[in-house]
Amino acid sequence: MAKARATKLALLGGRPVGAVEQPTFPYYTPRAYRRVAQIMREGRVLGFSRGVPEVREAEHALSRYHGGRHVLTTGSGHASLQMSLAGLNIAEGDEVITTPYSYGASTSCILHQNAIPIFADVNRDTGLIDPKQIEARITRRTRAILLVHVYGHPADMTAIMRLAKRHDLVVVEDCSQAHGATWKGKLAGNFGDAAGFSCMGGKQLAATEAGYMVTPDKDVYWRACVNSQHLGRDVDAGFPDELRPIVDSLVYTYRVTTIDAMLLAEQLKKLGREIEARRNNIARLHKLLADSKYVAWPRHSPHGRGSYYMWSMNFRAKRAGIHRDTFLKAVQAEGLMMNNCIASPINTWPRLQWRTYRGPRTTWHGNLRRAKVVYREADVPNCRHIVDHGVQSLFRFFKPAHATMHRIADIIYKVEENIDALRTYERSQTGGD
Repeated sequence: MAKARATKLALLGGRPVGAVEQPTFPYYTPRAYRRVAQIMREGRVLGFSRGVPEVREAEHALSRYHGGRHVLTTGSGHASLQMSLAGLNIAEGDEVITTPYSYGASTSCILHQNAIPIFADVNRDTGLIDPKQIEARITRRTRAILLVHVYGHPADMTAIMRLAKRHDLVVVEDCSQAHGATWKGKLAGNFGDAAGFSCMGGKQLAATEAGYMVTPDKDVYWRACVNSQHLGRDVDAGFPDELRPIVDSLVYTYRVTTIDAMLLAEQLKKLGREIEARRNNIARLHKLLADSKYVAWPRHSPHGRGSYYMWSMNFRAKRAGIHRDTFLKAVQAEGLMMNNCIASPINTWPRLQWRTYRGPRTTWHGNLRRAKVVYREADVPNCRHIVDHGVQSLFRFFKPAHATMHRIADIIYKVEENIDALRTYERSQTGGD
């Protein structure tokens, strides 16, 4: 285990432990660079269909990775989620139960389908949606559950799929932070009726800005194609004749570029070993921080294996006697860029408050008004707790990083050993005695 010497905190004028340097990410192979240059020289940048070699390569590779499921590459993770809903015929007035503890795309994709997000509370320790809270919010208007594998940790897919089957609901997995994560040995994305993945440049499977949808149902796949990909998908093998009369360009232009499609196929080749390195680095950090007094590891189920898009911990504010934000100031001053990733429950965000909102017009306020939903009144105390106590840091350590894990631990321990000084500092900042 690591131990820091009790020297003066950098926040209070001392010398910092030193910056925790993240590796350059994403990392592309020399072959990927050569292929990008070739595509650009040839001027072949549009990924209209599987008739384009790079699109076909990416979708076939991702399909194999996901056990033969249908894959639609898209321009973003948001697009993959919205097309998951579109492919499942989720539209105007349908209620979709989702989480208030997430990035906004897991809610905006529902709004953009003219459907109604309904927020279920989360586990206060992990931030993952609570199946019991989902069930408590099911009504006769509920059509779907959209869950999020937050920070790369899988939700309880056993309970959620059992619940969905009992109530005849479809399930969409938001896997935007969970490439390679597993639940009981099965890949995230391989449970639901559809799943969406973000592949923007910060994610574990990183292109530039891209995503993909996965589904076991070919009809869901083709309906998603009709809603998002014109000038090409209707000539792909297997396109249903019954959809041909409605093929037009009244679509969301969500197609992928050939460059991003190629990068998805190339990056996928090394995804497994990079995720294993992330896990090994986290395991080392877990051991190093075994004696930490004020930051605690979330108690995730042993059935889940995370892929660590972010490193997430919980700050024990009552035990420490300081606010979480004071702790974050101290670790940041020492060189660790740690913060609170999700600043407030989504149900409190101003653009959802149709009764009081005064900003630019939205496409969803009319739907919310007709549904008579009042989001600020949503009962999500566990979400509020983790918003107030969670601390996160990007975790891009896709190679062994033993020295860096030691530096992180040194920073945490140094701050903890100076907790009395931090208490005094906080009182001076707030005007306390």
